Amino acid sequence: MHWLSVLRLRSKGAMQVLTLLLILLASLCCSAASPPSGYRSTLSHIDSHGVITKAELMSRAAHRSRHRASTMLPRYSTMSTSSNAGPARLRSGQAEYLMELAIGTPPVPFVALADTGSDLTWTQCKPCKLCFPQDTAIYDTAASSSFSAVPCSSATCLPIWSRNCTASSPCRYRYAYGDGAYSAGVLGTETLTFGSSPGAPGVSVGGIAFGCGIDNGGLSYNSTGTVGLGRGSLSLVAQLGVGKFSYCLTDFFNTSLGSPVLFGSLAELTPIGSAAVKSTPLLQSPFSPSRYYVSLEGISFGDARLPIPNGTFDLRADGSRGMIVDSGTIFTKLVEPGFRVVVDHVAGVLGQPVVNASSLDSPCFPAPAGEPELPAMPNMVLHFAGGADMRLHRDNYMYFDPESSSFCLSIAGSSSASSSVLGNFQQQNIQMLFDITVGQLSFVPTDCSKL
Repeated sequence: MHWLSVLRLRSKGAMQVLTLLLILLASLCCSAASPPSGYRSTLSHIDSHGVITKAELMSRAAHRSRHRASTMLPRYSTMSTSSNAGPARLRSGQAEYLMELAIGTPPVPFVALADTGSDLTWTQCKPCKLCFPQDTAIYDTAASSSFSAVPCSSATCLPIWSRNCTASSPCRYRYAYGDGAYSAGVLGTETLTFGSSPGAPGVSVGGIAFGCGIDNGGLSYNSTGTVGLGRGSLSLVAQLGVGKFSYCLTDFFNTSLGSPVLFGSLAELTPIGSAAVKSTPLLQSPFSPSRYYVSLEGISFGDARLPIPNGTFDLRADGSRGMIVDSGTIFTKLVEPGFRVVVDHVAGVLGQPVVNASSLDSPCFPAPAGEPELPAMPNMVLHFAGGADMRLHRDNYMYFDPESSSFCLSIAGSSSASSSVLGNFQQQNIQMLFDITVGQLSFVPTDCSKL
């Protein structure tokens, strides 16, 4: 073979080796720079601080449940240069669980109310014009190297504020909830850190749009703000770009236990033994697009299907009815026609009349003298569209009230024109997966304390 041909072959081989090395280096570089595919945080119950009896816990929970159910829909308004908001009212039924994060660089604690019913994530900021007390230092944009203001001309600002906008104007917001709670300030982007603890730096993700609230009222419960886990473009789920998240709520009465909340690849369901994963479509209401609606088709006790008329829980064209899956409402709410049938059936199983028969509050039944333990009860089965049956054990829908010596149903009624709500008391030890990309809710019974 001619020496020139040999040289060409050797050169060609060297080029192939060099090309392979470059491809390998590029893949290593890109994989190293790729963001994590999943994130993990912890939810803690808002009553986990301090010593609270079981009776007090249920009393507080019932009050908050009534309050949130009556003010389910958040509303939006623009931010004016002068606020006429009144003093902070430390009352809100907006959430039941605190999500533990860190914000900024260097990171500072961000312990926020986790809300599946709203989108905006916000925290109190310096300089506070009106802020509620918080246990940790108030976040300061000037002390963070990763903060960046969002101009009102940005597309990120559109869901919040779009009036009287100029290129140099900051994105001002005023985010108001149905119970009078609100946050007002400017929109920015920041770095959030998941899973940080002493000795463990956690996983950080930058460029998250959030509200820097300098005027806030009505939210507290040991929080510094709110994490929005709704379906809108500003929600944390959408901004992480992971398309899905799950949470798994531990025993309601053991408030010392944390509950995992998982995003992206970490959100996959973890069934125990022969437990089967069930899935049902997520519906969306144009009147409340951030909320997660499902189609409840009926209810059974044991093998007995209750005589609830078909369509009782259907989402209607005017936005009424339907069932919302909510992490912030404690007791499940059923529209009155369905609620009355459930109460009558439970009264028949117990052989006791309901004490508060005319009320839509959680119904209670007299317990026999000297019997503080709940009697044996059949499973309650919620029949969702697509054959997704959610089986609730007795302790997921009944409790004993020592103050009144009564057996009480942890389900309440709502007016016929309102929505039903699947509350978090019924979701104990059921892992709930919200897949926004597919538009599907999946769930499976499991031991949430072991996830």
